[in-house]
Amino acid sequence: INAEYMGHLLSVYFFSNCCLMACGNKSGCGIPDLEELIQKYDVPAPRYTSYPTVPYWTATNDVPVNQWIESVKLCFNETNPTMGISVYIHLPYCESLCTYCACNKVITKYHRVEEPYIEALLQEWNLYLNILSDIPVIRELHLGGGTPTFFSPTNLHNLLSKLLAKSKLHPQHELSFEAHPNSTTTEHLQVLYDLGFRRLSLGIQDFDPTVQDIVNRIQTYETVEQVVDTARKIGYSSINFDLIYGLPKQNLDSVRMTIGLVGQLRPDRIAYYSYGHVPWAKTQQRKFSEEDLPSKNDKRALYELGKSMLLEMGYEDVGMDHFSLPSDSLLHAKREGKLHRNFMGYCTTPTKMVLALGASSISDVENAYIQNEKDPEIYKKIVSKGELPIIKGHFLNEEDLLLRRTIFDIACLGKATLTTELMKYINANTYNEIMNMKKEGIIELKGEPLSTKLENGEDCLVDGMCIV
Repeated sequence: INAEYMGHLLSVYFFSNCCLMACGNKSGCGIPDLEELIQKYDVPAPRYTSYPTVPYWTATNDVPVNQWIESVKLCFNETNPTMGISVYIHLPYCESLCTYCACNKVITKYHRVEEPYIEALLQEWNLYLNILSDIPVIRELHLGGGTPTFFSPTNLHNLLSKLLAKSKLHPQHELSFEAHPNSTTTEHLQVLYDLGFRRLSLGIQDFDPTVQDIVNRIQTYETVEQVVDTARKIGYSSINFDLIYGLPKQNLDSVRMTIGLVGQLRPDRIAYYSYGHVPWAKTQQRKFSEEDLPSKNDKRALYELGKSMLLEMGYEDVGMDHFSLPSDSLLHAKREGKLHRNFMGYCTTPTKMVLALGASSISDVENAYIQNEKDPEIYKKIVSKGELPIIKGHFLNEEDLLLRRTIFDIACLGKATLTTELMKYINANTYNEIMNMKKEGIIELKGEPLSTKLENGEDCLVDGMCIV
């Protein structure tokens, strides 16, 4: 793992956000050979909700749990009194399998799984409470899955009321949850609102019945409309829609229809994700073939159509795949330079500690990451023995921390500062790649020139200290 990651993200993020997304065609773009550049930089990439990314972490037996506990204590003591902490809870169960989905989930209609799993979540929470030196101050709490609304309102209340009873809410707290429109009732919305939740994220993906059928995510516009209307009447202040482009059977007409219907409901935020086709890893994606998927050029056209329609509707581009209305706090955070990124994606809460509960969930305490056991049954057994269910982790060194900060600055602020400390981890290939992107017009270097050395000790003079 080295600084080539920074060059990689620069190529992916800056090109996609500053060229393809902003221009969409050659006219007036000021960048020659745009189509050639698109082909050059059209490469698979992680979303960089962490650095290093999960595949490079150390596996089970080599994770020093005591070192993780010490990292938790240190980060908590330094940040809990002022920033507070973030808490993520993974609720993995779904009643049906969406064939596009790459999340960790368990498909079942057997709802008796709810209470034993909640008991395990509370046991894990108590394990962390025994580690912490004070009452945790929760700045951010998010329920993800799976399908959180698979769980009954009564069971969700039981889980959250017990968790919140052993913590405090930060004055600027934000509580949010993901939901499937088909399983989200008025009681769900009211119970969670009464507990302090104000943000709701709905998985929409596409409104075209043909697309919904092939990905097994059938939900009508009327169902979504009812959930949105009910949530707003109850008092939810921010509603997010997840959409996906590049799905099987998707075309310009289906995207035009979907975005048009989204505009009628006018959610505060929109995540417009690229579909990742990995049938060798997610066997449910074998229900359809590559022939059902749009070509690279067609997929790009789907994105450009969706984005142009969203911009015409008054949404603004926040960053990688995300849009929001000018009134939403996500855009305010970007404008104020306070946008943050963690495993929950873009957020407005600048915590340095994410404690994640549940099977497969990932915790982050500034200088360390860990991931929990993925299988809910094994997870429950480990927790019942009074042990943290860790299967994978990574402890960040100086290079990791510098590169993560740079990557997150690029993703959240659209710029990064080249310092002498950072440049000593930049190798010649990455430096040359950055200079090539400057020549191509993808990035600019501003500010005072920086005379420094590369990773191999070679002298270099950078035209400016700030990449924008």
